[in-house]
Amino acid sequence: MPEGDTVFRAARRLADVLEGRELARFDLRVPRVANVDLTGGTVREVVPRGKHLLHRIDGWTLHTHLKMEGEWHVYDRGGRWRKPGHKARAVLGTLTHDTVGFDLADIAVVPTDQEDTLVGHLGPDPLSPAWDAGEAARRLSVDTRSIHVALLDQRNVAGFGNEYANEILFVRGVLPTTPAPGVDTPALLDLGARMIRANRDRAGRTFTGDTRPGRSTWVYRREGRACRRCGTLIEGGQMGADPTSERITFWCPRCQT
Repeated sequence: MPEGDTVFRAARRLADVLEGRELARFDLRVPRVANVDLTGGTVREVVPRGKHLLHRIDGWTLHTHLKMEGEWHVYDRGGRWRKPGHKARAVLGTLTHDTVGFDLADIAVVPTDQEDTLVGHLGPDPLSPAWDAGEAARRLSVDTRSIHVALLDQRNVAGFGNEYANEILFVRGVLPTTPAPGVDTPALLDLGARMIRANRDRAGRTFTGDTRPGRSTWVYRREGRACRRCGTLIEGGQMGADPTSERITFWCPRCQT
């Protein structure tokens, strides 16, 4: 599932082949921006912002969001794509490489000095050099909803998705339903930041330190199985800010109180 660490790695792969290079191809395959053509522009940088990707090309920014299924692939120029062409939403190419975005969402092109119209609402990002842990903790602490819902709200902190929310809360021993103001938010975010930074450079995400299949999570998608710490059966449910944004939740009724 694309979360902040996934987007960070995608940005790094794209930057390796695009930064400082002139675009020989720029093809957006969504109606709203299909006529935008930045061919001939130079890619200044590719940067992540929470779950968002920003290609800065001359004075313009291509903004994309991976949502649940989005991916960016990198190929040698003319190489065969690993996914069908009808799923491609963006194709940016240089003389040596093609980068293809499949199943992308929220594609937009704006002047770079107007990026805040797209990502200015986001909270601090633990993978950003400008990470402000104090501000993120403040935003969480004044959110009166459950901590699980508050942690997923990208306006509070950018980059944590549902897998991270479940795993962070387990390790801190906090029930997902606990109101956010009653949680030690600085400690919670310190743990979350360390988790996502550790996974940033891994090929496979892990929260337990074990990368073997089926061993990487404490509670996520382990409903009805024994807690790795105490043996109690993991419970599961759903929670969200509203019925349309509910996410699956998992917790240990003994370790999380």
